Amino acid sequence: MEEVEVVTLSVPPKAAWSGWGSTPASVPCSLEDVMSRELAMELQCQEEKSATGNDAGTIDLGDFMDPGDVDTASDLLIAQMLQLQMDEDHDRQLKREEEKWNGTSKVKISYVNYRTIHPVVQEDLDQEDMSQDVPEIRDKKDPVPHFNRFGISGKGKNIVTKHDPVICGRKNANRVMETFPPEFETGDGVTYSMSIPNKVYNKLKAYSSAESRRGHRVHEKKEHSTIELAVDEKTRLIMYKLVNSGTLNAITGIISSGKESVVFHADGGSVPNQVVPAECALKVFKTTLAEFKNRYQYVCGDVRFFKDEFKKKNPRKIMKIWAEKEEINLKRMAKYRISCPAVVTLKKHILVMSFIGENQVAAPTLKDAKLSTVDLQIAYEQCIQNMRTMFHDCRLVHADLSEYNMLWFKDRVHFIDVAQAVDAMHPHAMEFLLRDCSNVSEFFTKHGATGVLTSHDLFNDITGLGLAGEGPDFLAQIEKYEKDEAQMKLGLSKTDYPFDFFFAKASADRVAQKDCDNDDDSHSEDEEEDDGEGEEEEEQEEEDEKEDCEVVSVKVNE
Repeated sequence: MEEVEVVTLSVPPKAAWSGWGSTPASVPCSLEDVMSRELAMELQCQEEKSATGNDAGTIDLGDFMDPGDVDTASDLLIAQMLQLQMDEDHDRQLKREEEKWNGTSKVKISYVNYRTIHPVVQEDLDQEDMSQDVPEIRDKKDPVPHFNRFGISGKGKNIVTKHDPVICGRKNANRVMETFPPEFETGDGVTYSMSIPNKVYNKLKAYSSAESRRGHRVHEKKEHSTIELAVDEKTRLIMYKLVNSGTLNAITGIISSGKESVVFHADGGSVPNQVVPAECALKVFKTTLAEFKNRYQYVCGDVRFFKDEFKKKNPRKIMKIWAEKEEINLKRMAKYRISCPAVVTLKKHILVMSFIGENQVAAPTLKDAKLSTVDLQIAYEQCIQNMRTMFHDCRLVHADLSEYNMLWFKDRVHFIDVAQAVDAMHPHAMEFLLRDCSNVSEFFTKHGATGVLTSHDLFNDITGLGLAGEGPDFLAQIEKYEKDEAQMKLGLSKTDYPFDFFFAKASADRVAQKDCDNDDDSHSEDEEEDDGEGEEEEEQEEEDEKEDCEVVSVKVNE
């Protein structure tokens, strides 16, 4: 039972209004009556009845102003009225503080969260605020003046042009609601009277267009490009077809990711009339050019590709050409027994190769491999031999050879990432070769291999040119050699390929035929000249004979 401390018990009689605070005399009672259960229950019921006498437990302000219906004997009612008055004084003080701190500043502070107004009064004030803050609602169909061909409407003082700020502001507000995309939050500019100047509208339009283009670029990049470790829908479909056709049994995971491609590991399948390794590597070339934009310099001078074929394609077709280039280079290297991945098949920009490693663990690069002194020396000799074979037999230059593109597996060095490898007839092939020699010499010298040649000596050893000089002077001689096309062709002429052989033979035949034709023409001219001289001699002889005959006839007559 709740403890109630009661000193006096007052029963308010129903009497006429007698002013605030006037209460009838209290009737004393004994402690027994005060502690009785019945009296406590009666007091509690009276309090509940007085508290819930009004609907929903709220007090209507109209009752406060009607003295005939107000019961001043209720302590609860008096307390509520006093609390309401204190809350109003508190809110007025907060308002004065706001005005003091804000002043004429554009950035204002508010104490709304500290207001303690009675719920009934709060609802009335909120309705008043809404009626003051809500802008004027207008009819959507504003009368638009009719302008003539000069953009003028009205006469005299009522003349209006089509450039009127009010008319342009309303038109701009309607354009914002009609032409801007739905995700661009503009508010309701049609229902309420909103005006947007031309300068603001132009900035909003430019911002909306820029955001729309940026959103399209992000969507395009996510959906139609192979970026980071993800593949797009078309690439994923090609990978599914490789599995469904039996070329691969399953794609197990990602091996590595580089600047130009993502390499996956896969279990080899079985294809009729083709040997598929037990473990394969899928090299998916990225269709974004942001991370590796200088691909064009490796293709533009390659005689195996058309001059403008590479730069006029979209990224996906460019990657197809790039994948074809690596396939051709790998096959040419495998022909001359250079250690490299064996090509299985090529599907657009996905190249399937043999996996260098075992049990789904890729072979380490020379950068990460822990080689002994003997293994390091063997690796250096094999690397130099592979570079010689590529240059003289394969007619290729790696163009990006370093410790990151050489794998160490089963005591052998394997060359990888040969998509950028160029033909020996490339205009910058010698510069690329010098860069490869510098990378190789620097790596093996740093790790303590013996007998390592300098970059210039290694270049001369591979090419056999015997250029002299150091630093910029040596590079200048290489550039001069590359510019001398006749000397370069003479030094690199080989007849290993049918096209080169027959082209050279046809050119020689055309030159020989031209020389023969010139000889025949000169011989015929000589014969004509001889014939002319013979005729002149015969005519001279005939004239001499005639003169002799005339002389003889004259003598006979005499």
